[in-house]
Amino acid sequence: MRAYKPKDDVQKKSYYSDRFYITPQTPKESIQNDSVSANTFELLSKEVEILNSYIELGHAVIIINANDNLKAIKYLRDELQYDMLMELSAIDYVAARGGFEIFYEMLSTTNKKRLRLKTFIKKGQAIESVEPLFRMADWSEREMYDMFGIIVNNHPMLKRILMPDDWHDHPLLKTYPLQGDEAASWYEVDKIFGKEAREVIGKEIRDDAAIDRYDTTRFARLGHEVPHGTNINNENETKHDNISYQEKDGVRLFGSPRLITKFDEKESVTLKQRK
Repeated sequence: MRAYKPKDDVQKKSYYSDRFYITPQTPKESIQNDSVSANTFELLSKEVEILNSYIELGHAVIIINANDNLKAIKYLRDELQYDMLMELSAIDYVAARGGFEIFYEMLSTTNKKRLRLKTFIKKGQAIESVEPLFRMADWSEREMYDMFGIIVNNHPMLKRILMPDDWHDHPLLKTYPLQGDEAASWYEVDKIFGKEAREVIGKEIRDDAAIDRYDTTRFARLGHEVPHGTNINNENETKHDNISYQEKDGVRLFGSPRLITKFDEKESVTLKQRK
């Protein structure tokens, strides 16, 4: 593991340079240090095999076999008053451990305690759905399938929830390209116009801060808008005078004076490049 570096200036710069960065481990305490968590451990251990347990940053963590996830969560809900499943998801450890860590964040409103139930599956291994126990697991398990490609057995409708149904690969895998692969770069072009239009249209611009004065709708520069599809170049580009982008009387609140002033082109600045 690389040496720890101070993070006092994390708002100014990133303290890591790659997506495979592993944060330093925080100290772990015995689960017996907390009476409620110790009682949960004692009772749950009679129902399922517990591989490991500890308290980290005041939060109880119990690790079980993947085959026991449904049984353990049902027991926690019905017998130990963990009545809410707050979150569930996965973490990609394919490179380091050959699989995924899956966690279930549970809350007992009676005991005012949280418990993180964790398990591990190998790449390609499926996990049982807990949707019959907690309805919130429906979309969370679909997201886990969509983002990581993890198969969830007996899910009522296991399909993508964020990406299109025919999207290639799973975006939260650490091996997924940060700018998307070839399929991602050409997805909309191929779907709408067909692959034969690639050379005409070009790749998608995935920089959400990019501004192109020659975009499709010609609406990138205030005062220079023209009808859709107009052929623009430096010779025939025209500028509109007296432009205004505000209601006639501005914005009023219960009869108070205008809260937003009219747009004044003279006070606006067009950046030549990004800061």
